[in-house]
Formats: sequence, structure tokens, C-alpha cells
Amino acid sequence: MTLKEFLEEWNNSSETILVHTSGSTGKPKPMLVEKRRMEASARITCQFLGLKEGDTALLCMPLDYIAGKMMVVRSLVWSLHLMCLEPSSHPFGASKHPECNVPIDFAAMVPMQVWNTLQVPEERERLMQVRHLIIGGGAINNELAEALKDFPNAVWSTYGMTETLSHIALRRLNGPERSDWYTPFEGVEVSLSEEGCLVIHAPAVHDGLLVTNDIAELSPVNSHLSPNQFRILGRKDNVICSGGIKIQIEEVERLLYPHLHEPFMITKAPDQKLGEQVVLLIESHDIPAVQDICRQVLPKYWQPRQYLSVDHIPLTETGKPARAEAERLARLY
Repeated sequence: MTLKEFLEEWNNSSETILVHTSGSTGKPKPMLVEKRRMEASARITCQFLGLKEGDTALLCMPLDYIAGKMMVVRSLVWSLHLMCLEPSSHPFGASKHPECNVPIDFAAMVPMQVWNTLQVPEERERLMQVRHLIIGGGAINNELAEALKDFPNAVWSTYGMTETLSHIALRRLNGPERSDWYTPFEGVEVSLSEEGCLVIHAPAVHDGLLVTNDIAELSPVNSHLSPNQFRILGRKDNVICSGGIKIQIEEVERLLYPHLHEPFMITKAPDQKLGEQVVLLIESHDIPAVQDICRQVLPKYWQPRQYLSVDHIPLTETGKPARAEAERLARLY
């Protein structure tokens, strides 16, 4: 979708607009959302970040999904100066985008874009000059978080989904306010379901309670944390039940990130004896070396029983791990 097409849809007489989920756990699904709720979400984010009329906002994500659409809506609602770049894995590539030399007050990227940008010194310098950088659309691993912790300006991880019209909470990734805990926006309340999944009450952007698939922990009473803060442990549908032991896929990946330098993903496959088995997909042919690392780093019952060398780790169009496709690949072997 082009910016012109989105603006035509935004300015038509309909009170709703068509968006699609990202497809990280299955096929992308179409959804109709109310424009007034998108406007409410835009105002909340801009207020939280302290953005001002005339500030420069960078759009470098596809307009087919909610994250890109919301950058445009924030610019319209808050009178920001919107700079539009064709979506790219290197948004600050000098040869393509010399206009990015101007100061940028607000930018939103997915983790893959940030990671690629950090690998090129000139692009990294430009990224460091962004006054507020929000990162969403996928998990931020330890290596990426470590690379951002000393950035001079505010870097935020977002929590949200298409149903919440982008994010409903942020956490700082750098500076003295750096934290593993998300702070919900004003007017947003969170709780846990019986299964330990996050439940969101955000009336400005969503009708009723929204029960997510994210296993979460709420800030303890009488702790140094603020009430209503939360952190995400993993997704309910990313649990592997192997021999009676529940293994959270994201926890396994978190332990491996500092040690595996090729792109990889943990998934699962059926196992006659165990029910389900842990499977590692990796863009490497040196499987014996990978096995050695897993033996050293992972608990005994978290060890992959299959190691699959793949040309490319499956990702969605927004850069998230394509979990359903990874599981399909594992089942083929």
C-alpha cells in the first residue's frame, strides 16, 4: 500500500479502516478497526513521549500493517512532519536516503532494521541521533538490548498488537530507566488470566477485555516497581510439552542468543516417546559445533533433539519469527 492509497482510505466517509494481523503465528487475518480509536492511540503515544507539533517523524515500515499505518495517523493527529522512506532492512542507508541527515525526533522500527543499522557505522550514528526510537513487531534479544543500552537518546521497546492498534505499553532499553518491565499508558489496566496470560483493559482502543496469548508476570506488591507494570515471559502457544516438562521457546532462545552467531529459531515437532521434541533451525552447516554449544548452555531437558540447517530462518513480512512456518519445516524432517 502506498501513502496516497492509505490517505484516500483514511479520508473517505467510512468510520473504519481495514488492517491485517502480522501472521507471526499463522496466516495474516483481516480486521476492521475504528478510525477514532486509531486517533486515540496516536494521541496517547505522542503525549507519553512528549512530542510537539512540527517534530519530525520517520516512516520506514510497510503501510500494509498497523505499525506503519499508526505512524501516519500520529503525524496527522499531532501535526508531525512525516518523512516517508520505502521500507528497507537499512532505513538509514546513505546512498538511498540522504534526506535522513536531518534531525529525526521520532522513529519506529522492527528489531531486524535496528540490528542491520547497527552493523554500519554511518547508519549507527544516524540512529543514535533519533530523539525517540520505538522498536516493536518482534522480541528484542539480549544482544540487541546490550547494543542499545548506552544510546544517548530514548530507546523504547513497545508492547502491543494489531487488536490494540499498535502498542499500549513501553519499556526503556537504555539509560538509568532501562528495565525489563513494561509501563502501560494512562487508562490501560492489565491482569492475568487463569493460565497466566496477560489480560488488557484499554477502553480507548479496544472494546472489553483482551485476553492475549502472552504469558506474563505482574509487578509484585511492595516492590520498587510501579503498580500495573508487567513483563513478558513468552507466548502460550510457544510452549513445548516434552516428556511432561513444559519448555518455553523464548526462554531457550534467550539462553542461546549470546552464543549462536548465525540466525536461528527454536520450534517443535511431534515425538512418539516424548509427545513433542525441541527442534533448532539455524542458518549454519556446522551442526556439530552448534550441538556442542547447546550442550554447554542449555539444561538437559531443553536440549534440541533435531538440528535443521536452513538457508533462511522463516520470518513474517514485518520481521517477526514465523512460528507456524518454522513448525511446518520441522515436521517435514
